[in-house]
Amino acid sequence: MEPRTKLNRNVAAGVLAAILLLPAAPLPASAAKDRVVEEARLTVDGEYVALVDPIRIEDGRLFLPVAPLASLFDATVAWDGGNEAATLCTSNGDTIVMRNAVPVVSYNDRRYVMDTAPFLADGRTYLPFRVVAELMNATVQWNEGESVAALSSASPAEAPVVPQLTEAKPYAEEELQLLAKLVQVEAGSESYEGQLAIANVILNRVNDSRFPDTIRDVIYSGKQFPPAHNGLLDKSEPNASALRAARDALDGRNNIEDAVYFFNPDVTSGSFWDELEVVAVIGNHAYAKS
Repeated sequence: MEPRTKLNRNVAAGVLAAILLLPAAPLPASAAKDRVVEEARLTVDGEYVALVDPIRIEDGRLFLPVAPLASLFDATVAWDGGNEAATLCTSNGDTIVMRNAVPVVSYNDRRYVMDTAPFLADGRTYLPFRVVAELMNATVQWNEGESVAALSSASPAEAPVVPQLTEAKPYAEEELQLLAKLVQVEAGSESYEGQLAIANVILNRVNDSRFPDTIRDVIYSGKQFPPAHNGLLDKSEPNASALRAARDALDGRNNIEDAVYFFNPDVTSGSFWDELEVVAVIGNHAYAKS
């Protein structure tokens, strides 16, 4: 990667006030733990820049709303509400895509794993400041004592700043489609959260030594997924929400911890199910592990 976007040293307060407003949505658990730093200040190559919205800190990481963050780099922002995805397009033609609560960033169509994830708070999308800066060949230093975030761009003579990100594990389109088809047939009428949970049951099994190690083998083995054996899965046509849930799960968004079973407690009973540890209840399903 060789990001080369220059910083905008003349960002005005009026530009920073142009925050991208989003539809109301429940905050992920991670957002509830963050700390708002009302007194925080920002410098761009040594010059102070006014902040309308405060910097947030979560687990020692800095976050800024997407619109002012993009303005710092003369980038444009597009918001996809259906997928809760922010796309930043730089003046150099680079493209960065980040999704709410998903710890994978797409940079020029290559996927990288982050050690954190964007979140929604107060109607705004907050992005990890350091990751975005490094993708645009800049660095961020946080002075805790003075509550100052110093953003610095590399000079043309300096080597590009390469972010310490590893490439995300690839997956085939066939795997995405099969997972989405299973999500659709099992939870097509449920909320996105319910669909995401179903997708994560499959992926949790893939990562559990007690189950097969591929999506296809997990779905077609055993008896938990009757649609795989009665023809319904083959006829399934995943809708946009099911596809989003499958894609987000493949990129690391997980709302059921390490649960590997799901069942409807109103119609399912027996010693096996009674002995499971339920970790989440979403819609009509309980999600559990043994």
